Amino acid sequence: MDHDAYVDRRRGRWGRLEELERSPRRTGADVDEMLDLYRRSATDLSRIRTEDPDPDTVGYLSALLMRVRRRGLAPRRVAPAGVGRFFGATFPAALYRSARWWVPTMLVSLAVAVAMGAWFVAHPEFEAAVSDPETVRRLVEVDFERYYSEHAASSFAFRVWTNNAWVAALCIAFGVLGAPVLYLLWQNVLNLALTGSIMVRHGRGELFFGLILPHGLLELTAVFVAAGVGLRWFASWVSPGARPRTVAVAQEGRTSVGIAVGLVGVLLVSGIVEAFVTPSPLPTWGRIGIGVAVELAFLAYVFGLGRAAARRGVTGDAQDQEALAPASA
Repeated sequence: MDHDAYVDRRRGRWGRLEELERSPRRTGADVDEMLDLYRRSATDLSRIRTEDPDPDTVGYLSALLMRVRRRGLAPRRVAPAGVGRFFGATFPAALYRSARWWVPTMLVSLAVAVAMGAWFVAHPEFEAAVSDPETVRRLVEVDFERYYSEHAASSFAFRVWTNNAWVAALCIAFGVLGAPVLYLLWQNVLNLALTGSIMVRHGRGELFFGLILPHGLLELTAVFVAAGVGLRWFASWVSPGARPRTVAVAQEGRTSVGIAVGLVGVLLVSGIVEAFVTPSPLPTWGRIGIGVAVELAFLAYVFGLGRAAARRGVTGDAQDQEALAPASA
């Protein structure tokens, strides 16, 4: 894209929108024109961010569109069309564009969990240092398996869903600070490695993986996504790149919030699997097979639908969702 030529062709459009935004009095025709110009300018901003993110132009358009929204003059999208656009384009595009953060976060975390678990298995004295024999016995023989079936499936699904959604939200909310995300990630990896090592050492490895994998694949992926997105938000103010720092932080913040909302739906799916599939009488291979299928469906959603949306110019920024509406150049 020839940035200068592109800006020159649209400068009049943006100037007119700015003029209407500043006007103390507007007719009905002015409001209609303003809504049309807002949609077109949002499309312009989305394309510039994708193809040639000039910081001055991005900053100017972002500020102009924000002023329009603050005055309640931006177009409002309502369900179900808005929800469909969010889950059909905005959310998967945001996941796809954030993959360079959450995929390494996931791979490193799993590698650390495996390494720590292997070390714990090889050093039984560590188990004795962190827990007494009776607690270990109850975990291995009763507590771990009973956890998935001691409550009604519907109430258990709701409890698991809300708890995991809260953890994911914390990872994203604390992302701008950086360190709290690493702490939450560390606690998650440590608990996984310690519990798994105890079960394996006492000959209950098959039970552990048979109960963890059906729901845990998608559940852990969602947590790793949240952690990676949180770290990306942190990086946006530490090293904003070509964008002004305020623009970078605001843009990544909006994208992070959108991902947090979308992950609520992802974790609802994992909660349903944990409540209804994990404790079911299905054979272990059947339960794990369902977990693998759900995980593969999520990855296809991200790297299929999300990749296609990103190629169309969808940034994943919730601000740009209305830019998906058709608008002529």
